Amino acid sequence: MGAAEYASSSIALQVWGRFVKHKLAVAGLAGIVLLVLTAVFAPLFAPNDPKQVTGAFSAAPSAAHWLGTDQVGRDVWSRLIYASRVSLIVGFSTVALYVTAGTLIGILSAYLGGWFDMLTMRITDMFMAFPFLMVTLVIVSVIGSSMSTIVFVLALFSWPAVARLVRSTVLAIRQSDYVKAGIALGFSTPRILFQHILPNAVGPIIVNATFGIASAILSEAGLSFLGMGVQPPAASWGNMLSDAQSLTVLTDQPWLWLPPGLMILLTVLSINFVGDGLRDALDSRQ
Repeated sequence: MGAAEYASSSIALQVWGRFVKHKLAVAGLAGIVLLVLTAVFAPLFAPNDPKQVTGAFSAAPSAAHWLGTDQVGRDVWSRLIYASRVSLIVGFSTVALYVTAGTLIGILSAYLGGWFDMLTMRITDMFMAFPFLMVTLVIVSVIGSSMSTIVFVLALFSWPAVARLVRSTVLAIRQSDYVKAGIALGFSTPRILFQHILPNAVGPIIVNATFGIASAILSEAGLSFLGMGVQPPAASWGNMLSDAQSLTVLTDQPWLWLPPGLMILLTVLSINFVGDGLRDALDSRQ
């Protein structure tokens, strides 16, 4: 093992050691891993097809249907399990898109400076000035409500925050001695950006991405609740809540709205706990 690899592994072990001291973060990580495994192996945990209509309508929880059935006669437990796939796909796909775009824009803007920096920051300001919910509803109404549309729209209005974060971080790193030494030695711009600057700016990006996953999941649930997200018969936690809006359901059939509500709550809390733990573990002052 070379000196660079040994140093990297040592830093990773230190970060992991600080992370595991954060008990809520460890619990959150365990919850996320459990959710991911449940989503991946959904056919093993769900007794029925989430779109299958059974003979029981609005049935109470029983041995046949652990969380009862909805008004159409679909098994709530099965829909709850399969809905986790939607939330995870939207959360991770959205973050992957906008973090990649925001990181590239931010690092190039900070390093190149000049007119390019001014232009990109003005475009960033323009995107941040849009009323997110109104524009999202308009775009989804025009393009059509699907999972890919939701991912695209959420990513479209989320990259500016990452771009600004990366830009401010890179502006500070650019003045470091090792960057100046790389320039003096004639290293290419891509090598300086992606081998010397980006690895030292990755901490804030990871933390932002973690919280971004929780935000994307909430946004998808909100859009689906409003009827502008994933459409039935496909299952998502948001449209499961949307189907349980009536006062009768809220008072007499809690199995229709309580499970998806709790899943959203627990998933977002778990991700936020992991984000808190990563923020503390990656803090350079540690």
